[in-house]
Formats: sequence, structure tokens, C-alpha cells
Amino acid sequence: MACESILIVDDNPQNLKLACILLTGEGYDVRTAIDAEHALEVLGSFNPRLILMDLQLPGMDGLTLTRQLKSDPARTDIIIVALTAYAMKGDREKALAAGCDGYVTKPLDTDALPKTVARCLEKAGRRGV
Repeated sequence: MACESILIVDDNPQNLKLACILLTGEGYDVRTAIDAEHALEVLGSFNPRLILMDLQLPGMDGLTLTRQLKSDPARTDIIIVALTAYAMKGDREKALAAGCDGYVTKPLDTDALPKTVARCLEKAGRRGV
């Protein structure tokens, strides 16, 4: 596997740490951000292939940040996977409508998360994104 770059945006320190450990263990180059503002700051010097985006962020929420990133021609090809603890009916559809390419519920499944990330990256590679 090539060393793909990933940004994890989550305001929960435990989720951030767990996702970071799981994905660095798979060989990914991982950076983290605790909110949308911090994510935009990180994106100023880091160009991830994929972003794990918590939808319930303080300040600007994950859906708003996703729409902003997907509307930027320089960032439209970044794969964005929604992370949410609030998996209510219709939430998946809202995330996909905002531009998310995938959807993962919390608590994080330690087996499923790396597989979901790999599948999203592989799918994007087949599309030539």
C-alpha cells in the first residue's frame, strides 16, 4: 500500500487518538484536527487523500466544512468520510448530500474503520480520483 495521507477531524480526544492509532498502524500518514478552524489550518500545509470528518464539531459543523471543501476546486477530489455518533434516520443521506463519500458511525469499530478507509481509497483509485 502506498503511504496515503489522512486528516482526522474530531473534537473527542479519545476518538481522535483511537482513529490515529488504528490508521498509523496500517501505514497511513495521519494528521489530526479538533475542529473545523483547526482543520482548515492543517489543510494549509497538508494535502490529505482522505478526511475522516466528525459531523458534530463545535463552531462550524462537519457538514458545513465538507460543503466548503467540496466547493473548492483544489480540494474537490479529497475523499471525505463522515463520522457520527448520532446515526439517526436520514443522517447518512444528509452526509452524502453534503459531499461525503462514505459514512461511519461511532463508537468506532476497530476492525471496520481501517477496512472502510482502505475501501474508500481503493474505490476512488478505480474512479481515477
